[in-house]
Amino acid sequence: MSKSPSEYTPRPMSSGTTYALGGVALALIVLIIFLAYRWGSGGAEVRNDGYGSVRNPAVTAALQSDGGVRLGLPDAPKTIEIYEDPMCPGCGNLEHLYGQEIAQKVDEGKLAVRYRFVNFLDPKSGSGDYSTRAAAALQCVAETGSGITYSKFHDTLFTDRQPEEGSGLTDDELATLATESGAPQTAHDCITTGARTDQAKSQATAALDDLKAALDGDAATPSVFDVATKIDLENQDWVQQVAP
Repeated sequence: MSKSPSEYTPRPMSSGTTYALGGVALALIVLIIFLAYRWGSGGAEVRNDGYGSVRNPAVTAALQSDGGVRLGLPDAPKTIEIYEDPMCPGCGNLEHLYGQEIAQKVDEGKLAVRYRFVNFLDPKSGSGDYSTRAAAALQCVAETGSGITYSKFHDTLFTDRQPEEGSGLTDDELATLATESGAPQTAHDCITTGARTDQAKSQATAALDDLKAALDGDAATPSVFDVATKIDLENQDWVQQVAP
């Protein structure tokens, strides 16, 4: 049986108890701030800082039939798979810490990346569908085939312009960022008209099912796989070890 609201009313406390709890609360706040800082930095330095996004014009972006996007040279010997939700802070942290190192490996032809987008954080956005719309926008840009443009747009959405929970970017804002990343008018129109939104939604659902299957029912993002092996992202050298 559920409790009535009155049963949750706290009892009066002595001043000594209040001060003691106040001290505990302050200590917890300090600890939370410290842990938040550690999580924000991941306890790691940005890898290959200053490199930026992909710059090799031979790198292509390919939109695949399941909604995934492959970024890399056609003959790259190694492909990793990254599951991300465009609103996921941990995904933004992954791209912030390792995105530039990944970009260089892609440019060098040592690595290709297959991005799989999920949308379970849709309800956390202001519009209720930001993750889906951002995934659709990424697909629109990938359709152009330019690895440089796609990489820059992807990097922007997951780092500099990743929205906080309760907010999000409009389709017009997504389209503007795509144009600023070098995407042509066709990609801009694809985003503003929502041409891929419905399909992106169903593909994100399927990607989430695949992720749950790979993680025995879990759906944690970001998740990175080398074939069927889940990569330990706490290992700061994982990119170098995957593509030496």
